[in-house]
Formats: sequence, structure tokens, C-alpha cells
Amino acid sequence: MIDFLKGPVVHLEQEYVVLDVQGVGYRVFCPNPYAFAKQEGPVTVYIHHHVREDAILLFGFPTREEQKLFRKLIEVSGIGPRVALGILTGGTPDHVISAIYQENITFLTKLPGIGKKTAQRMILDLKDKLDGLGTANFQTGLFALEQNTESGELSWQEARDGLKALGYTETELDRVRLALKKEGAEIDSVDILMKKALKLLYVAK
Repeated sequence: MIDFLKGPVVHLEQEYVVLDVQGVGYRVFCPNPYAFAKQEGPVTVYIHHHVREDAILLFGFPTREEQKLFRKLIEVSGIGPRVALGILTGGTPDHVISAIYQENITFLTKLPGIGKKTAQRMILDLKDKLDGLGTANFQTGLFALEQNTESGELSWQEARDGLKALGYTETELDRVRLALKKEGAEIDSVDILMKKALKLLYVAK
């Protein structure tokens, strides 16, 4: 089984990246492919190698912690790889872990593909199995789920870098930033910000 891949990103889409590993292109589905857009040279992507009857799929993450959390999520009944990837797209690993420790069903049901029953199963199945994936703050329930202004700015900077790599100008990005603020998108994840920004940029054309 493939544990990680290392090579330059040669192609980027909304759902996946293509890594060139010694002349072989690997399509790897990621929570936020655009996070790799600003990196130059070879990148290391930690892989979950998923095999089923009709397909062999690679899911990739920038850290081992995200790889481990993904694997914990797909152990929950009703959560397959695609739903688990959507969870990590809709919320940062820190927030997902914290919500599970705090039994915050309201937060969990806002994640893509997660209803109330699945959120309850996540809490029941994972609350005692996430040791080592979060800091002491997550484990004691002291981590605040609400993102502050600083973290919102960091998310936008990462999304902005990805959009610049796709060829958009500073003027276009400044205009989109104002529109996103009006929509109250400050607490969105990087991937959601990217998708909303691309939609606005497409409409503007």
C-alpha cells in the first residue's frame, strides 16, 4: 500500500492534484488542493490508498495527523472516503477534533454529508480514539471553535496564493475579498473560500 508520495505538482484541479513521481503521474484527491499551489519543487503528500471493486483511489494530506484523522473518520459507520474528505474540506482538522471532544453536534452537522445521526456516531465512536491527534486543549475541550480574525486572514492569504497561482490579478482578488466579506465568509475553510471566490470571479467575467 502507498503511504506517501513525493514529487512536484504538475496539475491542479478543485478536487485533486497530480504529482509527478519519477515520471509517473498520480492523481491524488485532497481536502484543499490549492494548498500545494504555492509550493515550489517536490512536495510530500501522505496517502490513504483506497481499493474497491471498481476503482483504486488515492487520498492525500499534507500531514500525517490529517492522514490519521481521515482514517479514523472512515471507520465510522456511514462515513466513506468521499464524505471524510468533505469533512476535512468543510472544517479544519483542529475544529473537527475539538467538536468531537466537545460533543458539538451543531458544528458537526454543518459539515458536508453529515446529518445528526452520523454526527452522534462520530462522537460515540471517536471521542476516545483521537489521542495524539490534537493538543491538550482539544482533549480537555478548551479549544474555541469560532475562528478569530487572525485565523480568517490566514485562510484568505492561503486561498489568495492559490488564486494567484491560477493567474488572477491583485485587483480581481481585492474585489472578490470585499464581496466575500459582505457574504460573511470570514470563518470559511481555505477550500470553501477558494470555491466561493472562483464562482464570483467566473460571474464577473
